[in-house]
Amino acid sequence: MRRTDSLQLRLFGMFVLAIALAHLLAFIWFHSFAAPPQPPGPPPPPGASWLADHPPPPPEGPPAPPPSRFGGPLVPLVLQLLALIIAAWLGSRLLTRPIHQLSSAAERLSQDLDSPPLSEQGPREVRQAALSFNRMQQRIREQVSQRARILTALSHDLRTPLSRIKLRLEQIDDGALRSKLAADLNEMAGMLDATLSYLSEQSSHEPVQRLDLLALVESLAENAREQGQPVEIFGQCEPLPTRPLALRACLNNLLGNALRYAGHARIELVEGPHEVTLRVVDHGPGIPAEQREAVFEPFFRLEGSRNRNSGGIGLGLSIAREASQRLGAELRLEGTPGGGLTAVLRLPRPSV
Repeated sequence: MRRTDSLQLRLFGMFVLAIALAHLLAFIWFHSFAAPPQPPGPPPPPGASWLADHPPPPPEGPPAPPPSRFGGPLVPLVLQLLALIIAAWLGSRLLTRPIHQLSSAAERLSQDLDSPPLSEQGPREVRQAALSFNRMQQRIREQVSQRARILTALSHDLRTPLSRIKLRLEQIDDGALRSKLAADLNEMAGMLDATLSYLSEQSSHEPVQRLDLLALVESLAENAREQGQPVEIFGQCEPLPTRPLALRACLNNLLGNALRYAGHARIELVEGPHEVTLRVVDHGPGIPAEQREAVFEPFFRLEGSRNRNSGGIGLGLSIAREASQRLGAELRLEGTPGGGLTAVLRLPRPSV
């Protein structure tokens, strides 16, 4: 029975039923309201031609009733049209409902891999689409879990030999050589940490929680001030539902990028009815307008002052962009008036 339960057969049956109903309504109307056909009259008597030219006066009696208002073909046509319109509307709902359910499930999956699977009920085509979607979701979960295990193994297996090399560097008598090797080793460790952080940010998933954004910004600014890097804060913001770890990673990298190249930063908060705008402003060397989108690519480095020699390896802004996408936020770079770079993060405020 389920093999014959397809969306095509449902639509076909619906329209056949609508056509049959339309004809039934027309038959009922004709049977109830249409005037019966008049029987043929008697044959004309002799001299009918003279009677045709001189008709007798009408017989005296009550006047004939007026014709019914429903005596024309317009009413059955309207009834048939209404029946077909209703069938078309129900058919369109039958077609669009599984598409809407599939798009909603894809949206939930993009935000949370642990979202509930689709119900595998309904016509054959809908069941097949739901089954394929649920299998895809399960494969994605397995791949993410496998990558998390790989990251854990890399983090352990690569840090151990690096630690041994650091210990053996102390046995080198040449101080200049030891310093160069230590700098290269620290750079390798930094690249490893940044790469693992970038990959783990892509794999992380967390529920939405209510967060005091102003308190988070003040905490990051206080940490920077303790390291001798001035950070100013302007504006206010009410708590909002968001993903705290992703937001912290995004702001931490934006602020670190500004402090690395400018030595100072200013954070501005602007409260809006549907979103919160956060700006991280610096007056450093800036980024040319044609390259402001390219710097979000992993390991992309600019020539000149913004390169690895300044302490970056090209992953900070990539991590910030990945985190902003998990937040459903918009992140872009603008030029600071007077010189510098401004990172603009627009956080949506979900309606309660």
